[in-house]
Amino acid sequence: MSSASPGVILLAATPIGDVDDAPPRLRRALAEADVVAAEDTRRLRALAGRLGVEVAGRVVSYQEHNEARRAPELVAAAQEGSQVLVVSDAGMPSVSDPGYRLVLAAAEAGVQVRVLPGPSAVLTALALSGLATDRFCFEGFPSRRPGERTRTLQALADERRTMVFFEAPHRLPQTLEAMAEAFGPDRRAAVCRELTKTYEEVRRGPLSELATWAAEGVRGEITVVVAGAEPPAVSVADHVGDVLALAENGVRLKDAAATVAEQSGLRKRELYEAALAARATIGDSAQ
Repeated sequence: MSSASPGVILLAATPIGDVDDAPPRLRRALAEADVVAAEDTRRLRALAGRLGVEVAGRVVSYQEHNEARRAPELVAAAQEGSQVLVVSDAGMPSVSDPGYRLVLAAAEAGVQVRVLPGPSAVLTALALSGLATDRFCFEGFPSRRPGERTRTLQALADERRTMVFFEAPHRLPQTLEAMAEAFGPDRRAAVCRELTKTYEEVRRGPLSELATWAAEGVRGEITVVVAGAEPPAVSVADHVGDVLALAENGVRLKDAAATVAEQSGLRKRELYEAALAARATIGDSAQ
């Protein structure tokens, strides 16, 4: 690419299993990039070989241990007009893989960053899990340290959104046991193994049952999807006091019931009638 041309950093998703999932744009980007920054350069060249692509650009290592040092170099290359392609071993760079620091550095330097979308273990597992997909969060890898893992999971116990985690197969039994302890043994979950590969497997069930299954040993790349917490049950009796408190401050009882109904999701009429009955009871006891 000519140095007179504006450079760009392109984050490209790579197949998470089946190489046929690679989009045509990835093949073109691998062939045309001036610099290819790969999490594992050997895996990159193997992928390119399977895709039938010759990587003509300079290939450099870009992984967890050199990310801080390499990011400024890649930004500088883009500033000089190069097309810099960034790939991880599988999936999208910066999603539990190197890339975040590079995007931040590029943004601060005014360098254009683009994304070449493609396979995602997070979305694939979420779609297969059989759990709610309208609201979800990605929590990455739980801590390897038991104490820190327990504290993190306990902090997520009331999370309403479906949660997606990555985990190493040899740590999966302990993590599922910790999840069952923090979220409850009956919390629904799905363990997705070897997504898009020959031995793809999805196990669905309560966390306690999944922990028992995993104790026998699991292989492959793992994504765990856990249902969000159920909202606490709301009753009219819990909110009658709120209605009466507003009424004592000069709000009409019907208006107070309407306000609390909007806040709690309860029916205005039921709150109003319960408040009337409670007010009458208070009046009788005062006599």
